[in-house]
Amino acid sequence: MKYRKRTVLFIFPVVLVIFLAACGGGKGKGGKDDVKTPAQMGQHVGEDLKSVLQYAADNHDKLNDSTTLLYRVLEDSLYGSNGYVAIWSDKEHWKRQADSLLSFIDSSKEYGLFPTDYHYYSLHFIQRILQEDTMAKKNAAIWTRADLLLTDAFFHLVKDIRQGRLNYDSVTLRKDSVLTDSAFTEALASAIQTNSISATLHEMEPKHPGYDSVKAYLHDFLLTAHFRKLTWLDYPYTDSGAFDQALMHRLQESGYIDSASTAVDTAVLHAAIRQYQTVNKLKASGKVTQDMVNMMNNSDWEKFKRIAITLDRYKQLPDTLPITYVWVNLPAFTMDVVDSGSVALESKVIVGAPKTRTPLLTSEISNFVTYPQWNVPNSIIFREMLPAIKRDITYLTKQNLMVVDDNDSVRDPTKINWRRLNKNNFPYQLKQREGDDNSLGVMKFNFKNKYDVYLHDTNVRWMFDKSFRALSHGCVRVKEWRKLSDFLIRKDTMKYHPDTLNAWIARQEKHTIWGFSKVPIFIRYFTVEGKKGKLQFYDDIYGEDRTLRDKYFAQKPIS
Repeated sequence: MKYRKRTVLFIFPVVLVIFLAACGGGKGKGGKDDVKTPAQMGQHVGEDLKSVLQYAADNHDKLNDSTTLLYRVLEDSLYGSNGYVAIWSDKEHWKRQADSLLSFIDSSKEYGLFPTDYHYYSLHFIQRILQEDTMAKKNAAIWTRADLLLTDAFFHLVKDIRQGRLNYDSVTLRKDSVLTDSAFTEALASAIQTNSISATLHEMEPKHPGYDSVKAYLHDFLLTAHFRKLTWLDYPYTDSGAFDQALMHRLQESGYIDSASTAVDTAVLHAAIRQYQTVNKLKASGKVTQDMVNMMNNSDWEKFKRIAITLDRYKQLPDTLPITYVWVNLPAFTMDVVDSGSVALESKVIVGAPKTRTPLLTSEISNFVTYPQWNVPNSIIFREMLPAIKRDITYLTKQNLMVVDDNDSVRDPTKINWRRLNKNNFPYQLKQREGDDNSLGVMKFNFKNKYDVYLHDTNVRWMFDKSFRALSHGCVRVKEWRKLSDFLIRKDTMKYHPDTLNAWIARQEKHTIWGFSKVPIFIRYFTVEGKKGKLQFYDDIYGEDRTLRDKYFAQKPIS
């Protein structure tokens, strides 16, 4: 203990000099910032707050090379309006609110946040200095910087908890794209006056059951998580040499290759790959596969980043969702119908393949059609069907397709010169006749959107048994399509009795059912859910998480 005390006393003058020199607020030992009595501290801190904020204003909001006040303008206004009075300390003592805020920052991972974003190291170092060194307590510069960092951290927490860190996009439904200055200062005033840092920040969180379920199981995840810095593998790769070197490092980190090795040895690398595959119950081929790379990249630290992204995605939703809505989660391959806070219907779905993604969107289901006809999109015609027709014209018959001209007249395909047709010269439409072998199946659910996608049944229902169901051209195939139709007309059984629908289906008749209350539909991308007592992680099927990770969280230090 004596050794630790001497160490702190030795470090403190150095730290103090750095603080004062970097921030421009102190006068050195024995100067203005060294306070002889606690009663003088308020005046000295007030003067220092003003000068340090001015220094930051002149230096692009920086206190030094490693510390930036993100909300310097707001803080300048706040402290100016209160006469430059310290918010978090009083006469050489931190207030309880300061300890509460530091404690919140310590546990901020439980909110999907990164403690290092909120001056974590600087504040804890200052706290230790103030606790262990009497000289520090007498120095106004230390208290000044602590106050500014705490205020800046609080404002940053308000923003990240309320709005998240992701840029708003085309499907963001929040209306407060910018938090007003008063929202920040009112939150701070409430937290200080009521001594309720956690409660005030908790009120900023989304009110959504999906968000709550992820947070509920995040605590248990953090208790068992092992956060280690591991080499990230980019795959597929463009530089085989660089990839092999990165793979060697990753296998060394996991103990499959001797850490003393510096050069890539092909035989050693293949043996280590095979061993990794065997231990992790992958096919032991000795060759790198996408599944293997996904598993190696899926460390607890990377999982935490996906949790952070997921929680931020909920912050892009409105404060209140409709009473009734359809929720399609693409990575989970599921559709839920939510009614009055409860899940009224669950269904497996098949979604767009990575090359033909299902778009994220918000709309309303307005009608549905029994035994629909499929008007084949041009993208599918030119990419898949036209080459097949040119090879063998009987493809049209086998796929139950008819050729229709601009006048909606059916044309004889044998009298068309298919060789001359291409995407710039194609005056026809291809339509698939209704029936059991129609790609849309028995029922199609329509909602307005610019992508021409919809929910529908399918004629390949066995695909619902697959675990990986990113297989469609972009539309969403619904296993429980019949239950969905019954739900939509549940309040209008006089007009559309279930027996009537059954009869139409039995006779394979085409009918459009409309007039029911439109049901909002949200097609979203959430790779983490809280279900069955734990966090469920789904494949990042479209690489959306990877893109956001690289943009926002790739360089986050493990804290």
